[in-house]
Amino acid sequence: MSAFREGTQSACANTSPLHEATPSYAFSVLATLEAAGAESWIVGGFVRDALMGRAATDVDIATVAPWQEVRAVCKAAGFATHQTGVKHGTLTVVPDGTHAVEVTTYRADGAYTDGRHPDHVAFLNSIEEDLQRRDFTMNAMAWHPARGLLDPFGGQRDITAGIIRVVGDPERRFTEDALRILRACRFASQLGFSIDDATFTGMVRNKFRLAQVSTERVTHELDALVIGEWVHDALMRCVDVLAFVLPELAAMKDCDQITKWHIYDVLEHTAYTVQHAPAERLVRWAALAHDMGKPAAAFFDADGVEHFYGHAAVGARMARGMCERLLMSPTFRTDVELLVRRHDDVIEPTARGVRRALMRLDGRVELFRALLALKRADTLAHSAEGAKRATLIDQLEEVLEQVLGDDAAFSVRDLRVDGCDVLSLGVPEGPEVGRRLQAALDAVVDERIPNEREALICFLKSLDATPCNP
Repeated sequence: MSAFREGTQSACANTSPLHEATPSYAFSVLATLEAAGAESWIVGGFVRDALMGRAATDVDIATVAPWQEVRAVCKAAGFATHQTGVKHGTLTVVPDGTHAVEVTTYRADGAYTDGRHPDHVAFLNSIEEDLQRRDFTMNAMAWHPARGLLDPFGGQRDITAGIIRVVGDPERRFTEDALRILRACRFASQLGFSIDDATFTGMVRNKFRLAQVSTERVTHELDALVIGEWVHDALMRCVDVLAFVLPELAAMKDCDQITKWHIYDVLEHTAYTVQHAPAERLVRWAALAHDMGKPAAAFFDADGVEHFYGHAAVGARMARGMCERLLMSPTFRTDVELLVRRHDDVIEPTARGVRRALMRLDGRVELFRALLALKRADTLAHSAEGAKRATLIDQLEEVLEQVLGDDAAFSVRDLRVDGCDVLSLGVPEGPEVGRRLQAALDAVVDERIPNEREALICFLKSLDATPCNP
C-alpha cells in the first residue's frame, strides 16, 4: 500500500455508518471480486450519502479488473450480468436477481469533445487516479470494509462543512462535462450545501456550455432541484447559472413588489413559494412559474402603488412555453399552465364556491388539491399581513371534504344525463349539445336544480333553441 493511500485513510473519521448502510448484496459482489484477486472499492454517491446518514441505495463499485474479467468472475459466482456501459468499462451485476450494482474498471477520461462524454477512456491500476476524474470532492471517496475510507480530496471535510467543491480545476471540470454545473445546483437544493466560491465562479463562466447538454438531462436535474429540501437557498444562490436554462428567472430577479402584501422581490417570493409547497413535482413547478408574468405585467398607479393585473394569464403562457421547451409531457404542461392561470382566483369558502372552482378544473379533485397547496405556499411567501390569508385555505379544504361527501357534480361527466339525452330532445348534433350540457352543469353547481335525471331533463326541455351562454 502506498504512503499516499495510508495517509488518506489514517485521517478518516469513524466509518461505521458505511458498514451499516452497505447492503449484503453489495458485500457479495465486493467479496467475490476481491477473492478473485481484483482490488475493488465502493465509490461515489453511496459513500457520500452513507456518511451523511441519508438513504443510500444505488451502489457503485470501482475495480482494477477489466469488465470482461468482472463478467467471468460474477458469472462463475452465479450472478447475472448486463453489458450496460462496457465502452467505458461499466458492467451491471445483479447478484440476487433483484438489486443491481454497477461495477466499473478504474479509468481516466480522455478529451470531452462534446462537452458531455469522454471521447475515450484509459483503464488504470490505481483507485487514486480513478477518483481524480470525478466531479465533486464529496463524490470522490472510496470505501472498503477492511481498508477503510479513501478520501484524497477532503470530501468528508467538505461534507462536514456543507460545501460543494469540484475536484481540481473548476474550468477543466465544467469544460469536460457541463452537466456538472446543474448537478452542483441540484446538490445545493437536495443537501442544503453552499457552493465553494471558485467552483461557483467556474459554473458562471461555463454556463454557456449547458447548450451542449441534452434537454432530457437538463430537465432531469431541474426536476430533482425543484423538489429539493433546500430549494429556496439553491434558487437564490444559483439563479445566475440557472437562468441559462430557465431564462424566465432573469426578469424575476430584482423585480420589486411595492405592495403591503409583499416583502420580497418576485424571485425571492417565488423561491419561498416553492419552498413552502409540498415536495411534489407538479405543485413545485407550478410554484416556480406562478408569478413569472409579473415583470411583464407590473405598473404603478398614481399613488405609487404597484400592480400586476393580468400576470396570471401572462404567466400561464410562459409556463406552457417553459414546459414545452423542457420537453415535459403534454398533460404535465397543461396542468402547470392551468394551476398558474388559476392561482390567483378568488374562491369563496362555500359549497357553491368550491363546486365552481372544481368545475373550472374539469372536476379534477386532485388538481384542486394541488391548487390549494399552491395557494397556501404563495400566501406563506407574502408579508405577515398577506400570510394571514392562509386561514382561508384551511376553510376551503374543510368545505372541499364536505362537498366530496355530498357526491356533487363538478363536470359534465358527473351529470345524470349525457349527450344522447340532449339529442333525444331534438337538439341537432354539434356544439349546441355541449353548450346545453354546460348550462345544466352550471344550474347544478349553483344549486338551482338537483343532479337528478328527471330534473335535468326538465331543465333541458326548458331551454330554447338559441345557444346557451353560461
